[in-house]
Amino acid sequence: MKGITIYPQRHKEVETRRVFLVQVAAGTGLLSPSRALARITTSLKYSEQGPTATSSAMATASQAFLNSLSSEQRTIAILPFEDDQRQDWHYIPKPRKGIPYKQLGEAQTQLAHALLSTGLSPQGLQKASTIVSLEPILAQIEQGGGPGRDSGLYYFCIFGKPQSSKPWGWSMEGHHLSFNYTIVADSVVASTPTFLGAHPAEVQHGPRQGLRALPSEEDLARRLVKSLDDRQRAEAVVSESAPSDILSASSRKASPIAPAGLQANRLTGQQADILTNLLNEYAANMAPDIAAARLSKVHSAGFTNIHFAWAGGFEHGQGHYYRIQGPTFLIEYDNTQNNANHIHSVWRDFNGDFGVDLLAEHYRSAHR
Repeated sequence: MKGITIYPQRHKEVETRRVFLVQVAAGTGLLSPSRALARITTSLKYSEQGPTATSSAMATASQAFLNSLSSEQRTIAILPFEDDQRQDWHYIPKPRKGIPYKQLGEAQTQLAHALLSTGLSPQGLQKASTIVSLEPILAQIEQGGGPGRDSGLYYFCIFGKPQSSKPWGWSMEGHHLSFNYTIVADSVVASTPTFLGAHPAEVQHGPRQGLRALPSEEDLARRLVKSLDDRQRAEAVVSESAPSDILSASSRKASPIAPAGLQANRLTGQQADILTNLLNEYAANMAPDIAAARLSKVHSAGFTNIHFAWAGGFEHGQGHYYRIQGPTFLIEYDNTQNNANHIHSVWRDFNGDFGVDLLAEHYRSAHR
């Protein structure tokens, strides 16, 4: 059985983000190209100390974004790190903390994109952009029958001061997207909860017919459950019908669900590879070193301690749900709503959502 892959293309993707950030910073007039290159290249240099480079890049990009805002905009975009709203997250369309795209100018929007690119890989950015682009398609489907759909209602919020020694964080959130980052001691990043959804999961009509925002999350899991023999499937399938949504919902703290389904030590080598690829698919939405840290944590807790559970039908178009749970994390995926054409997926950390465990350790160390 192969081990969990620790995100293989970090240097290529670092260069992609470096070039993008340089172009954005230089294009706004806030920095000359040479100063932008020097500042961002310094921020993106990798070390062996974990996610230091990404933390530094986030601080640089966050400060550039804040510097571009008016005083009125800053009062909307910034909240204290201790504010209760930092842990108030959701994936439905509703008013949110922070400043939305539609209140930003073109240069400010580019800087917001630059910030988002520090937390996501190119793959993650592409998925997020596709999910946002589904809003007008959904508006056409609903013909005014649903809540207001607006691709400009995705919000950025900064918690605390990015370039200080104190903990700080930021979020980007809107319908079917929630990215939450906590930075501690300039070197540690917590990146959960992470939510990606899609409605429609597959575009049925129009010029973008056939588009799927999250295809691998569905296809790899289905390939795994279909590969199981009768005994394995009897353990893995926990219900013939799928729940209507992810079970952890938008809770502030994810509590471990009683382990159910098939334990990874019961998989064949080929099946374990499929599960590994599925885990990698979720992790690889993050910036390379964040992905590596996530998978390292999964691996340290033991791949064979992971459980895979499935509920619902096995065929494309049938309502289905699955979860992947290890000692430290939970992945949930549900596609049941709107005739099984509406995806919700999430990665939770039992001790690390919003950096809770990292902050506790930070404060303990500070008072020793």
